[in-house]
Amino acid sequence: MPVNIGDNRLIKDGIAFISEEDAEQLSQHVVQEGDVIYSRRGDVKRRALVRAEEDGWLCGTGCLKVRLGDGYLDPEYTYYYLGHPIVQDWILRHAVGATMPNLNTSIMASVPLLVPPIDEQRRIASILGSLDDKIEHNRRMAQALERLARAIFKAWFVDFEPVRAKVEGATSFPSMLQEVFDALPTTFVDTEIGPVPEGWEAKPIGDVVTVKGGATPSTKNPEFWEGGSFCFATPKDLSRLSDPILLNTDRQITQAGVNQITSRLLPVGTVLMSSRAPVGYLAIAGLPTAINQGFIAMICDGPLPPTYIIHWAHFAMPIIKQRAGGTTFAEISKKNFRSIQLVVPTPDMVDAYDLLTRPMYQLITSLKKESAQLVEIREYLLPRLMSGEIAAIERDGLDLIRSQSLPSDVILGA
Repeated sequence: MPVNIGDNRLIKDGIAFISEEDAEQLSQHVVQEGDVIYSRRGDVKRRALVRAEEDGWLCGTGCLKVRLGDGYLDPEYTYYYLGHPIVQDWILRHAVGATMPNLNTSIMASVPLLVPPIDEQRRIASILGSLDDKIEHNRRMAQALERLARAIFKAWFVDFEPVRAKVEGATSFPSMLQEVFDALPTTFVDTEIGPVPEGWEAKPIGDVVTVKGGATPSTKNPEFWEGGSFCFATPKDLSRLSDPILLNTDRQITQAGVNQITSRLLPVGTVLMSSRAPVGYLAIAGLPTAINQGFIAMICDGPLPPTYIIHWAHFAMPIIKQRAGGTTFAEISKKNFRSIQLVVPTPDMVDAYDLLTRPMYQLITSLKKESAQLVEIREYLLPRLMSGEIAAIERDGLDLIRSQSLPSDVILGA
């Protein structure tokens, strides 16, 4: 589906599955290695190359499959060629639909192609592919770090594994500082949300974070938008994230626009949760951000850090969604949200968790920033490689791209 079209790759996370019987009925929509998959409507510039591990997947109705003929075109080169700004503009101009661009097979069959010798195609694809491989490596590492942080949270604060281990006679717990383990209680007490370790508390989320909402300044007033330099987030921005750090948004807003929103610019570290259409996208603001009315924002100015709050929200999502109302689509109000209870551990436990997970999120942020720089380099190189402006790149430079992050002072020769 279009949601599975990532940054130049298909993303397996959250992909849908169908039965073998249905797959047989849809056999004409099977994709194979070398196909290019497009989002059929809306953001019609989104595309991904089908690689060997995705051979045999099925193309959903929201996607368009482009299959190349044999012999003339290297699939990876063609994929990058279709990302050339001029080619993308051509596709967008020819897309049909007054309110939302739509692609069809006749449009894609008419795209004019630049076809250099096959060896040149492969050289261009190799250079750009090296950058994409590093971007994908960063994405997977960031996701692994997020899963690790979530697993630690679940063990410590959902399942209370360290406390239960101590009750059963353990003298230590993996990943936990010994002095923190030694201070753990050996009994549980009843609370409104069930038994919790003695000395820990159950409190409403509204008592431990500052809950804010957002708004959208009039889009008819250019003073609020033209030349804007502040990030303005909508749930759509969170829907595209492959990890929980928000570092950019589709739209920017001016200071005059920010002044129209009562929550103003939210500070770095604010946990953002979409409150409608749908409820449940989560991210930590990696830079000051204004938000629209589709959010509940949690400013972590109390005893619990963002690394705690974002995982609490993840595991509390069934309860959060139960509190949502609405006739046309689910939405949770700030009032209903503030009263949801959560566990507040002792300060030493919170500090130990933050000490363990904060570096993970710092690394996730660094990986995202590095990938953004690599995308800029890729977008700079792509048209120049296609035009022949960059005739060659030194082997050492290409090896550097493949093996490590690209230093900011490296200039690729023209």
